[in-house]
Amino acid sequence: MIISGRFWRRAIVTGIAACGFVSLYQVNALDSKYVARLSTLHESSAPPLPGSRLAFSATAYCKGLVTASGVAVQSGVAAADPEILPVGTVLEIDSLPNKYNGIYTVMDTGPAVQGRNLDLYMWSCNEALQFGRRPAHLTVLRLGWNPRATTPSLMDRLFKRPEPQPLPARPLPQAIQRSGGL
Repeated sequence: MIISGRFWRRAIVTGIAACGFVSLYQVNALDSKYVARLSTLHESSAPPLPGSRLAFSATAYCKGLVTASGVAVQSGVAAADPEILPVGTVLEIDSLPNKYNGIYTVMDTGPAVQGRNLDLYMWSCNEALQFGRRPAHLTVLRLGWNPRATTPSLMDRLFKRPEPQPLPARPLPQAIQRSGGL
């Protein structure tokens, strides 16, 4: 009787523990389309970091004389949504035909360029019409005009020196009191 009592108690406790473990341990297998949608939502809501690779839809334009930044239009100029890629951003496109691959600078914006659309300037309007709409993968080399928002080179990554903390603009209040001022 003693042996059977222990067995049933152990079996019940083991069964309760197994049910508790199974109920607490759930595996969520997400659908690949759902995960892709989540990643594009995350990418579109946060500004890209320098060095990140993004998927865009590329079109071409040929009209205009001056960009939104005040620079004359020329090859190598791109228009983008300023909320995603601000003016001054430097991009490298490498997924288009070789003729269009290269380094572009976002110098223009436009009412039709919203979201993940990129508009590349071309001198010939016929060439721009033939270009149409194409998927493009680009790498952000610099975000905006800030020169510090660039991808670090190999030498910078290997031999990076810590930057000294900037000095305060005014002496701290404790330093003034100690020196007898005020």
